[in-house]
Amino acid sequence: MLPSRILPAGPVLGDVALWCALAAATGYGFRDASAASPALDLLLPLALLAVAVPLSRRRPAAAVFLVNGLCALGLADAATPANAQVLSLAALSCLMGARVATARGPLLVLAGCLLLDIAMCAVLRTQAVWWFYTLTVLPAALLPPWLAGRHWRGRRELVREGWRLARSLEERQHLVAERARLTERADIAADMHDSLGHVLSLVALRAGALELSPDLTDRDRADLAELRGTIADAVEQLRETVAVLRDPPGRGTSASTGLPVGDTVEDLMSRAVASGVPVRWERRGPVPALSPLVERGMYRVVQETLTNAVKHAPGASIRVGITHEADRTRVSVESAAPPADDPAHQAEGTQAGAGGHGLTGLRERVTVLGGSLRTGPHDGGFRVTAVLPHQAPAVPVTPATGSGMPADDAASERTSEIPSAVHANNLGTGTRTGTGMESAKRLADARRAARGRSVVAFVAPVAAAAFFVPAAVYLAWQLTTSVLPPSRFDELEPGRPRAEFAGELPARAFPYPPDHARSAPRPPGTHCEFYRSGRDLLDQVDLYRLCWAGDVLVAKDTVPGNRP
Repeated sequence: MLPSRILPAGPVLGDVALWCALAAATGYGFRDASAASPALDLLLPLALLAVAVPLSRRRPAAAVFLVNGLCALGLADAATPANAQVLSLAALSCLMGARVATARGPLLVLAGCLLLDIAMCAVLRTQAVWWFYTLTVLPAALLPPWLAGRHWRGRRELVREGWRLARSLEERQHLVAERARLTERADIAADMHDSLGHVLSLVALRAGALELSPDLTDRDRADLAELRGTIADAVEQLRETVAVLRDPPGRGTSASTGLPVGDTVEDLMSRAVASGVPVRWERRGPVPALSPLVERGMYRVVQETLTNAVKHAPGASIRVGITHEADRTRVSVESAAPPADDPAHQAEGTQAGAGGHGLTGLRERVTVLGGSLRTGPHDGGFRVTAVLPHQAPAVPVTPATGSGMPADDAASERTSEIPSAVHANNLGTGTRTGTGMESAKRLADARRAARGRSVVAFVAPVAAAAFFVPAAVYLAWQLTTSVLPPSRFDELEPGRPRAEFAGELPARAFPYPPDHARSAPRPPGTHCEFYRSGRDLLDQVDLYRLCWAGDVLVAKDTVPGNRP
C-alpha cells in the first residue's frame, strides 16, 4: 500500500483561514443583495473558492482565472456589476505575485482575465456603468495586488540572499581559521627542522670524525659509516617533509592547482609513453570547465595510479580512460596482469593494491572534492576508478577518520588541499576576492530586482490611473450633467415648445440609454431624448424619455432602468 502524502499543518491552516475570510465577504455581499440566488450567488462561489484557495499553491494562475470567472458572471446581474468576489480576486492575484517568480506568465493571465471580462460585457451588451466597472475596478483588483505580491516576494528573496551570504562568510571564516592553524603548524615544523637538522648534522659530523680514529676496528668503522648514512637520510626526509608543509613560492608549481606549471594530464601521458611505459589512453565527451581543485585531483589520480602500476607490475599494459559527463568526470586506470614469469611482482602488486597508503591518501583527496574512489582487482590486474564533480564543493567534505593514513601523509594531503582552496579564494587578505565579488554581485542583483519591483509597483498604478482617472471623471461628468430631477419632470407639459423649457432641462441628454429604452415604441415622426432620474453613479436609475416633434414636446414617459 502506497503511503499517503500528508500536507504540513501550516499551509492547510493558512488555506482554511483564507477561505473563511473570503467566504465571510461572500456571505456579507449575498446578504446585502436584493434579489440574489442562493445557488448562484452563495453556494457556487463558496464551492469555487474551496477549490481555488488550495489550488493557488500549485497553480496560482488557474486559481486567479477561476475566481475572475465569478467576477465575469457578476456582470450578467441586471442590478449592479459589483460583487464580493472582487476581494477574492485581489487576494489570489496577490498570492500569484508572491508565489510565481517569473512575470511573463502572470501578465498573460491578467491580460486573459481582462479580455474575458470585456468579452462578457460585449456579449451581454451592458451599459456604460458596467463597462466602466470592467475597465477600472477589475483591473485594479488584478494588477496592483499582483505587483504587491511580487514586491513581497522580492523582499523575502533579498532577506534569504543576505542570510545565505552570511552563512558563506561564516564558512570562509572557518577556512581562514584552518589556514591559520596550518600555517602555525608549518612554522612549528620549520623550527623543528632548523633545530633538529642542526643537531643531526652535528651528530653526523661527529660520527664522521670518529670514523677516522686509528683506535677503532674495522667493524666499528662500518657501524659508524652506517650510522652516518642513517642520520643523513633522516635529515633529508625531515627537509622534504618540511618543504611539503611550507610549500614556499617559486618552487615551480601553480598556486591555484598545485601542478607543475603548464602541466596537464596529456603531458603526464606523453612523459609516460616517452619513458617506455606501455600505456594507452582516451578521452570521451567535451572537455568541461573544471575547477582548479578538481583538475588537480584528476591529475593526481592518474599520476598515483601510473606510479603504482609501474612500481608493482612493470611491463604490464595500462589503459587510462577519462569520460566527461554532464556534471561529473569519470577517471579509470586499469593495469593488466603482470607477466606470468614474474610471480614476485604479481604478489607485490596485489598486496600493494590492497593496503597501500598511497591509495588511501588518494581516496581522502577525492572525498574532499566531493567525489568517490573505487579500487580493486580486475581481470587479473588492478583497476582504480574515480568519479569527480566538475566543481568542488564550497565546504570541503571531511573524510572519514580512522583510514589508516600516516600522520605525515594526511598532513601533507590536507595542507595541499585546504591552503590551495584558500589561496584560490584569497581568504585572509584585505582584497576583494573572486568569490567575494560573486557574492556581492548576487546580493546586488537581488537588490536591483527588488528595487525594480518597487518601481514597477509604483509606476504601474500611476500609469493606469493616468489612463482610467480621466475616463472615470469624464463618465461621471456625463452621468451627473444629464440628470433631470423628478420635480422638474413633473412640470413638463406636452404640447409646449422647447424654448419654454430651456431653464428646466439639463445641459445635455443621457448618451448611453440601454437597448430596451431605445427600442421602446414612440410616437411616429418624433425623436426621443433620455435623461437620468438620479445622480447615483453605480446603481441603475429610471430614465425619463422626452419625445419631440421638431421643437415641440409631444410625449413624456418613464423607462425603467433595469431591463424588463
